[in-house]
Amino acid sequence: MEKVIKKIMAKLLNNGFEAYVIGGYVRDTLLGISTNDIDICTNALPKDIYNLFNKSGNAYGGTNLKVGKYNIDITTYRRELAYEGHNITKLEYIDSFLEDLQRRDFTINAIAMDIDGNIIDKLEGVNDLNNLLIRCIGNPSIRLKEDPLRILRAIRLATVLDFEIEDNLLKEIKKNKDLVLKLSGNRIKGEINKILMSHNFLKGLNILKEVGLDKTLNFSYQDVVYTSDLLGMYAQVKFYNMPFTNNEKSNIIKIAKVINYGKIDNFILYKYGLYISLIAGNILNYNPNLIHKMYKRLPIKDKKDLKVSNEDIIKILDIDYDKRLGQVIEDLEYKILNNEVKNDFKKIKEYLLGSKGKWDYE
Repeated sequence: MEKVIKKIMAKLLNNGFEAYVIGGYVRDTLLGISTNDIDICTNALPKDIYNLFNKSGNAYGGTNLKVGKYNIDITTYRRELAYEGHNITKLEYIDSFLEDLQRRDFTINAIAMDIDGNIIDKLEGVNDLNNLLIRCIGNPSIRLKEDPLRILRAIRLATVLDFEIEDNLLKEIKKNKDLVLKLSGNRIKGEINKILMSHNFLKGLNILKEVGLDKTLNFSYQDVVYTSDLLGMYAQVKFYNMPFTNNEKSNIIKIAKVINYGKIDNFILYKYGLYISLIAGNILNYNPNLIHKMYKRLPIKDKKDLKVSNEDIIKILDIDYDKRLGQVIEDLEYKILNNEVKNDFKKIKEYLLGSKGKWDYE
């Protein structure tokens, strides 16, 4: 166990309280996975924790400490009495470590560790860890109804850890899948993000589809190529009701258009820029160094790079400010990007005068 964690636990223990590391850190440590998120549970009441660490608490009576690279949450043993969606609306602080373990979602998240690194496994989480199994603590039907986020968390953990979901839990997920609609869009998006960012994403998508969540969450996919950019994944796995920002929506649409176009060329680089081209290029199996070189060699990267102004074009062609101006600029961009016309005022003027008839109204 890291010294910083021991120091915090020792402070609680030396003041007469219990303290255990619990949840993801213990699970991941046993799996050989490095993590900087630490959860410590204790029978110290929130006011005791605040006083000991001179730190205010959050809405649930817990305290968050950021120490170096570690994000540490300290929470009092509790009994959750009422939920609304994913939110706990009523809870009670208790003095029982075992009861605090039993309120948790899955057995592999209820494995604890004491200050000496000893494993405390009261709910057979280590056995499920060894068997690569996601098992619910208690009656899965009741636990999923308490907190529907557990439906998506089970699928996310099965994806990220490459575990299987225990049969009874999977059956209840299928039965209760529509409960996820009680969750906020951002809660749903948070879990889907983690599924899509896993190299094992296809397993997660297949589980979501197997239990019917593709219809509940209104998403579809066909061939998906992994990319480390989240928006690149959403451009391939289409979620129609996800709460994207306007910027996210715009970029997802652009990436999808380039993927459908099927290649990266000067016109794509010019129209959509380097960021979109790199993401789509990754999906289309382009070497990113090649895309960077292509972008660097572009004769123009933006409309303002044209060596002719709108006023120049109007004067050269003797036209009005009308739709023809946009058509001329678009034609110029094409010719310059295709290296048919040099981006030079004299060359552009020669080309425009030589093509003047193209812009006359019939």
